[in-house]
Amino acid sequence: MEQGFQMGTRRFGRVNWLGMYTLMRREIMRFVAVWTQTLLAPLATAALFLMIFSIAIGKTRGEVMGVPFTHFIAPGILMMTVIQNAFANTSSSIVISKVQGNIVDTLMPPLSPLELVLGYLAGGIARGIVVALAISIGLFAFLGLGVAHPVWALVFVVLGSGLLGAIGVVAGIFANKFDQMAAITNFIVTPLAFLSGTFYSVQALPAGIREITHFNPIFYLIDGVRYGVLGVSDSSPWLGLAVAGGTMLAVSGAAWAMFRSGYRLKA
Repeated sequence: MEQGFQMGTRRFGRVNWLGMYTLMRREIMRFVAVWTQTLLAPLATAALFLMIFSIAIGKTRGEVMGVPFTHFIAPGILMMTVIQNAFANTSSSIVISKVQGNIVDTLMPPLSPLELVLGYLAGGIARGIVVALAISIGLFAFLGLGVAHPVWALVFVVLGSGLLGAIGVVAGIFANKFDQMAAITNFIVTPLAFLSGTFYSVQALPAGIREITHFNPIFYLIDGVRYGVLGVSDSSPWLGLAVAGGTMLAVSGAAWAMFRSGYRLKA
């Protein structure tokens, strides 16, 4: 008589491809279903940023790093919008599930902690890429701005979406209420995004503050996309690749450990 599977035995091989695909699809469809909020709104926000800075100081600033000011800030606005949306996609998904009490529907299926992390990250990365494409097609075309190194630009968009998506997973697991999530967004994510060279070259900062900026991983994301779009940057894109990639792996590892232990997820 054939012996049945024991409780807790994994019956889907080394990777539960179907389960992971289902989670990925759910996370992608979450933002596609409300595309006016998740895709059109970021494009409008990016356009407003560009318009306001162009009107306020664009003509008086002239060139920055050898390029027109509006061209200089465009990649920064793109990456800032991408990382904010990637963070919002993963963090909101987990927090809403926890508040509504249906997080168990995600934890009960036979998905490993790594598969859960990858499933959530897929949604954040997909949203980041789509937002980047929308801004590139809309704003870059309006500015007459090309892309100097498309591969570098794509790599940093994916890295940025992955890093902030992983931070969103960690934040979503940690937060039990919407006000806790808002505090993380307002006092950690937003300041890091704004103080990372989005609207200025860090070479213009005083020496001490400039050195502190180099400890901000988001600086390397924005600087890397700027290199990909304009061909100019404050630091080496290879250094940015190493810092952003290493940070993403470290934060993803923390998210994996949280899912594995059930931290703030299991009663």
